[in-house]
Amino acid sequence: MFSVLFLGSFAAACAAAALPTNAIPTLAALRSNLTARVEHPRLAAAQLGVKIVSLDTGKTLFEHHAGKLLKPASNAKLYTGALALDRLGPQFRIRTSCYAAAKPDAAGTLAGDLTVYGRGDFSMAARFHGGDYTKALEPLVNALVAAGVKRVSGDLVGDESFFRGPPYGSAWTWDDLNYYYGAEVSALTHEDNVVDFAFKPGPAIGQPVAFTAKPAPPFLQLINRTTTVTNGGPRGLELHRPLAHSTVYVRGTLPLGDREWTDAMPVPRPALWFLVQFRAALAQRGIAVNGQLRTRDWLAAEAAPVDYTKQVELAFTESRPMRELVEKMMKPSQNLYAQLLLLQVGVRTQRPGQTTEDAGLAELQKFLGEAGMKRGSVLLEEGSGLSRGCLLMPEATVQLLRHMDKHPAAEAFRASLPVAGVDGTLRSRFAGTAAARNVLAKTGSLRYVSSLSGHVTTAAQERLVFSFMLNAYTGTATSGREVIDELAVLLANFAGRSE
Repeated sequence: MFSVLFLGSFAAACAAAALPTNAIPTLAALRSNLTARVEHPRLAAAQLGVKIVSLDTGKTLFEHHAGKLLKPASNAKLYTGALALDRLGPQFRIRTSCYAAAKPDAAGTLAGDLTVYGRGDFSMAARFHGGDYTKALEPLVNALVAAGVKRVSGDLVGDESFFRGPPYGSAWTWDDLNYYYGAEVSALTHEDNVVDFAFKPGPAIGQPVAFTAKPAPPFLQLINRTTTVTNGGPRGLELHRPLAHSTVYVRGTLPLGDREWTDAMPVPRPALWFLVQFRAALAQRGIAVNGQLRTRDWLAAEAAPVDYTKQVELAFTESRPMRELVEKMMKPSQNLYAQLLLLQVGVRTQRPGQTTEDAGLAELQKFLGEAGMKRGSVLLEEGSGLSRGCLLMPEATVQLLRHMDKHPAAEAFRASLPVAGVDGTLRSRFAGTAAARNVLAKTGSLRYVSSLSGHVTTAAQERLVFSFMLNAYTGTATSGREVIDELAVLLANFAGRSE
């Protein structure tokens, strides 16, 4: 009897020792802590929605305005990623084809045009190739070399007509389009449809700041109006490209000897951008294009349809599998990728005259019904959450997380979420807390909007899902991010049970 009691006491002592020093011992204590924070006077003018549910017991631990429609920002990407995995599957790949009227002759000359037909593959980018800008188009070039093509006598045509609709998500605002996160959407996408710039101080005070651009072939013209200043001087650069123009104006200063400043600028006409890069890659392999560069969008395809079944598919490549595409969308919160995934789903169900975006959103509503969400709880206008018109309820997001936890693609969905203190948009958050390497969640940030929704394991090893959505918060002493991060840390420190 003594040894049994001793072992039981020893196990309890070990368990207690493993708990964080600021552990919350009971459900009542957790609720009290959460209530104090959600009802804090600093949030008096704001709107905060919270819902927390146990995956192990199905019980709701806490909720506060969970049925209010709030702006999600990039929490919308949870829905797009789940939809893509559900409708297309984790192993689905996107095909890009090269078509011509006939095969090349014995000398390798292709008579007529060579058309690159895009279907929305965004994995032709350095981030999918270890940061190497030279690798993105290599598989497609290799496929053409294997097909025996050595010269194209006609034009190089970029067909981006696979998607029907404007090159932006609905309600993306004009001032977002000057930044990398508002890049144009195209079925032919290369390097996220942006040019990456790296700026360094010039060789002497008063000299312009030096810069490099990647990818290197010219597409944007940069007007450099920057200045190198003395050490300790002001540091800051601003890039501006007028809408639909290819000229970028750079203003600002960097101190002499200062560190590198990086930024990116979206390109106009991404299908043409793709062709410029592709022609340069072909030339490096000795394949010459004698003709011009031309693009075809959905409007041109309506006016003059092309039946590619009557042409020869000389070469093709396939994207990375969908599970990797969703991860590369979710962890860095990539808006272009999210919108392309929504379109990828929509193109399979769109009706005549319907935009691909509308078709994708209609399919999303069907999926939400299947996942047990009530109608009207998710009102998205596009796939990324960049639109300020997107609305959803915290209770809907929690239901989505519960549904995806039992989904056949559960592992892929969970792996796509940023990990606190490790990667993605949570890389620099939760350091030194029980939430580090514990919280797996999607962030969301717009002006006056902060969201965080995902998974956390409590100190008692209970699996929880949560959604925190903060709107109209203008606090300065404590940021919106800090407000919702405090809630997640409370959950990580919870040592009681939901039962």
